[in-house]
Amino acid sequence: MCQEAGADALGFNFYSGSSRFLDPGTAIPWIRDLGDAVARVAVVVNPGEELLQQIREAGCFEFVQFHGDETPDFCAQAGIPRWIKAIRVSGADAIGQAGMFSTQNLLLDGWSPHAYGGTGQRLNWDIGRDFTTLHPEKHFLLAGGLDVQNVRQAIRIVRPLAVDVASGVELVPRHKEEYLVRQFLREAKSPRGS
Repeated sequence: MCQEAGADALGFNFYSGSSRFLDPGTAIPWIRDLGDAVARVAVVVNPGEELLQQIREAGCFEFVQFHGDETPDFCAQAGIPRWIKAIRVSGADAIGQAGMFSTQNLLLDGWSPHAYGGTGQRLNWDIGRDFTTLHPEKHFLLAGGLDVQNVRQAIRIVRPLAVDVASGVELVPRHKEEYLVRQFLREAKSPRGS
């Protein structure tokens, strides 16, 4: 449904501590069958070598998103050609670590003391804007508390390459509402600044 609605990428959560967890053994076959019409992103949190090996061998993910406490060295040496590092932003100081990662692709997410992501916590968009302005060489994705009501404003302020949503298009955890997905995509893809 998300693919048909016009999503450019789909994230698949392989973190067992998440309410959106998918077992890689059962999920990878049908994820592979989605084809190349949309980018597929494997979302991991402090992954072990076994999970990374499953993802590498699957051959169907365009990106891996490291969303935990992974160090710059860990990410660089994980054997993943294209990856995204999620930075959970609690304040201006926390965002400084983003420049330490060797990838061009950074996801700025709201910080929560209770979870690694998917909490609906919004980051300070002014901090996000300031950081994206200082680092034009990076490709920024914006997440955290985005929904149909605020995504256009968030894009106008932060100017990310892309936006990421989960809880903002759910009424019940794990279940994406088609009308919210379609409305979110319309808002996100509307001309910037309008």
